[in-house]
Formats: sequence, structure tokens, C-alpha cells
Amino acid sequence: MKAAVLREVGKPLQIEDVQINKPGPHEVLIRTAAAGLCHSDLHFMEGSYPHPLPAVLGHESAGVVEAVGSEVRTVKPGDHVITCLSAYCGHCEHCLTGHLSLCVSPETKRGADEEPRLSKVDGPMMQYLNLSSFAEQMLIHEHACVAIRKDMPLDRAALIGCSVMTGVGAAIHTSSVRPGDTVAVIGLGGVGLAAVNGAAIAGAGRIIAIDTVASKDNLAREFGATDFIDASKTDAVKEVMEMTKGGVQHSFEAIGLSKTAEQAFNMLRRGGTANIIGMIPVGQTISLMGAAFLGEKRIQGSMMGSNRFPVDMPRLVDFYMAGKLKLDELISQRIKLEEVNEGFADMKKGGLARSVIMFN
Repeated sequence: MKAAVLREVGKPLQIEDVQINKPGPHEVLIRTAAAGLCHSDLHFMEGSYPHPLPAVLGHESAGVVEAVGSEVRTVKPGDHVITCLSAYCGHCEHCLTGHLSLCVSPETKRGADEEPRLSKVDGPMMQYLNLSSFAEQMLIHEHACVAIRKDMPLDRAALIGCSVMTGVGAAIHTSSVRPGDTVAVIGLGGVGLAAVNGAAIAGAGRIIAIDTVASKDNLAREFGATDFIDASKTDAVKEVMEMTKGGVQHSFEAIGLSKTAEQAFNMLRRGGTANIIGMIPVGQTISLMGAAFLGEKRIQGSMMGSNRFPVDMPRLVDFYMAGKLKLDELISQRIKLEEVNEGFADMKKGGLARSVIMFN
């Protein structure tokens, strides 16, 4: 099969022929229909986060099941599925307490003594984030995908697999936004816009969208924002504090920078919660004033929107089909696998969030 391979940090992806194995007892073979280009992939390509190489990248995807292992009970051939990088085992402490997105059990991967899921004639090929979806096929654990209704367009469904689940889930699950609450979202890429949309779905009374690109004002309002701050022209924290007369109850940092993480905390009202959704590079720290915690302010991370994806993703599909979840507006262009590097170059220019690779 054709796949986009990262062989060296800082270098373009290479389109190569990669061999894929047959499904084991709890594995699913999927024909990839669409895969979104996510900023998380860029973090690994640029070395902000380490990963064994060479590897087939990609983790935001949807497709059609082609074959299943002998013990698979959750999906069957012909099912349309969304994949999820937060594969879960189902019986560890995290899973049994309802925190599926935190599962790190090795059971969802193949062991060192087993044949790898992906390989090359001239050497090993690593699977990336349990998926490796920049490829014509994926071989994954059954607990890394969920079946969805077949009238859902798969290019839009792919976005639910990472950015949308992360943003919407952060608002609804991680921070538990309630009707009437005040919210601020810093960074209006795919994840940030999804957080705006999730806060709107949850019934937030005021949603302040913040970005340095002024043209995102109207787009943010389409997703549910009530206000917009151009952070290139003003102090976003000061603006939020003045607009809300004391700060917001929930803030969401969707960029992955120390500075904006600090801003997210500093724009909180007493008792508020800052949620760090963006991937701050390994080794970087943030600095907060200790006295601020006397106001019972909180700062916390959010892993993939604290999802229970087998339940959440089909519901998000229903939200889209009912007109409540915005997905069409997130796609800037549809490209071929061979155009993946051009897609990432467009992303680095700071434009709209998502190029989507179409495989058929």
C-alpha cells in the first residue's frame, strides 16, 4: 500500500510502498477513506515531540472495515468507522473508572515478539499513535475505532477522530461547561473552533474567541462565539477581564504555547478553570503567580477531550447530521496523499485548520 513516511525529523514525508499485516484476534483492517492533517503531526515532524522512526504518520481518520480478527465483536466488514488514537484496553483502572482516554495499556499494541503491523522489505516501520492513517489501509486494535451511521460523509467524519473530539470534549467533558457559563478560547485552529462549538452546544452564555488573525472573527461567530479579540492588537487578558468584569469561568488554550497557557489561567475569574488543550513542546514550562490559587482558580490538561469515544463519536455524528456541529467549515481543501507536504506547508502559514487527504 502507499503511505506517507517520516524518516527524519525536519524532513518532508516520503510516499513509499509499505507492507501491512493481517488482522490478529482483536484487530481490524480498515480501508482509509479520509485523513485530516493535524497540527499534532507537525509537532512530531518538527521534533517538538519524539517518536521512533521511520513511521507512517496520520491519526485523524475514517474509513471502511475490510476484515476483522477472530475475537472482534465491536465492528464487522463493511462498517463505516471513525478511528481514535486513544485506544483503550477496557479493564485497567483508567478504563474501569470511566477515563478511557487515559488508558496506556500495551495490550492494544503488538508485542515485541510478534510480527509488526507495518513493515518494509529493508527494515522496520513504526505505527504512529496506534493508527498511522496517512496510508491506504490501517491495521488497528478494535478499541481504536467505532462504527458510525453510513449516511455520514467520511471526510467530515475523519475530523471527529481528533480535532473535533478534542475541542468539543474539552468543553463538555474536561471542563463541564454549563448553560450560562462564560468561556474564552485562545487559538482558532481546528481544535479551538471545535471548543467554541462545544461550548455553544453546552449552552455557554458568552464565548470569547481569541486569535491573532483578525479574519477569523466571522468564522468564530459561525461556530458559536459571541465576541472576538484580535490578540495581535491588544492585551487579550486585560480585554477579557474588562469585558466580563472579572474573568471567565472556563478558558481553553488551543495553541500549545507557554505564553498562551499562562494567559488562559490569568483571564479566569475566582473559581475558574483553565484547560490546556494545545501540545506544549516537551521541556517547556509555564509560570503562574502562586497567590492566584487562593482564588480557587484551577489549571488542568485535557487528553483528547477526556473522551469515551465509542459513545461520544456517534453522538457527534448525530449532532452534525442535525446541524448542531460544524464540520464543513473546518475543511480548507481536499488533497491527494501525494500532496501531503504541501498541505502541511499551508498549515504552517496559519490559514484555516484542515486539509483532508482523500483516498478515493
